[in-house]
Amino acid sequence: MLDSVLTFLDRGLLDAAWWQIVIYTLVATHITIAGVTIYLHRCQAHRALDLHPIAAHFFRFWLWMTTGMVTKQWAAIHRKHHAKCETEEDPHSPQTRGLRKVLLEGAELYRAEAANAETMEKYGHGTPDDWIERHLYSPHSVWGVYLTLIIDVALFGVIGLTVFAVQMLWIPFWAAGVVNGVGHFWGYRNFDCADASTNLVPWGILIGGEEMHNNHHTYASSAKFSVKWYEFDIGWLYIRLMSMVGLAKVRRLAPKPKFAPAKPVIDLDTLQAVIAHRYDVMAQYANSLRHACGEEAKRLRELKRPEFKLIESARRWLHRDTAQWSEQHKSKLGEIFAASANLEKLVEMRRELATVWERSHLSREQLVAHLQQWCHRAEGSGIPALQALSQRVRSYAV
Repeated sequence: MLDSVLTFLDRGLLDAAWWQIVIYTLVATHITIAGVTIYLHRCQAHRALDLHPIAAHFFRFWLWMTTGMVTKQWAAIHRKHHAKCETEEDPHSPQTRGLRKVLLEGAELYRAEAANAETMEKYGHGTPDDWIERHLYSPHSVWGVYLTLIIDVALFGVIGLTVFAVQMLWIPFWAAGVVNGVGHFWGYRNFDCADASTNLVPWGILIGGEEMHNNHHTYASSAKFSVKWYEFDIGWLYIRLMSMVGLAKVRRLAPKPKFAPAKPVIDLDTLQAVIAHRYDVMAQYANSLRHACGEEAKRLRELKRPEFKLIESARRWLHRDTAQWSEQHKSKLGEIFAASANLEKLVEMRRELATVWERSHLSREQLVAHLQQWCHRAEGSGIPALQALSQRVRSYAV
């Protein structure tokens, strides 16, 4: 009898090899992250897609077992994160709380905000409130975690404790820590949205596509997180596969810019297209400004003027939105503009272009006239970057 017990504890029911245990752990944690990104994030928090009741309840049940997270709490906290991003009220911004705090204590920050009744009331609307949610998933969220522990030990023996530990740490580390922390601190940005969100890597596999955090913050209600050809959102792949068999229905995607021959006169359709694709407009403007910095630095270097070093360093930050300039950056603007009138003009006209979608008090006719005037000034500036941007603006189509 004792030998049987020891054998069971050593091998479990499956007597699995080490590589089989590793595969099981990777598959189980991947299903968990798929549940977080597809069900909790894209479906529940942002309503970017609808899930068939079978798929929705599978994810809800799986997450109850492997994370103990409650749908209403997760959705409410994430919605508040978007509404209060990078402010003191943001539940987990590394910009206000420090990267170390969010990276290492992300789960604790989540639990603290989950206890905030005001957050749940204000941001938790529209989440499941059926019998099983009220009587099992919400009040007894820890029961599923205990069930997972029992299953892991039963299948693999004592090593099942390690499998269980990995499953329990997967979301707190990757989602609560890495995405919420590093995803607002380091990485590349396709868009200059108002917050500090970044894309960590262009291949969303380990975290289901959540690595493309800047894309998501720019188009929060899009079911697809990738926007560039080299970016891969595996969560979107699963959504497409589920759509083919009727388990998912996509509601919203990020708008893709459409172009027509450049119009000599700006009209209301062009205005609406520019406003709809303002993030693309600003992304193109940022690329142009970065390229212009390189060209100006090269010109000044050839003239043996020492300011070329200042312009070269500005290439790393001048293209960003002005709200993201540090005080040190701002202190250098006078020298930069004194050395390059072209860069001063580019920065000035970027600010003027942004007023097209920021001046809500102007009439449509006034905004059309403002955009037309901006294009005339850009084309008459003699600056190739501005001339090219003007032609692009005239080409946006609804």
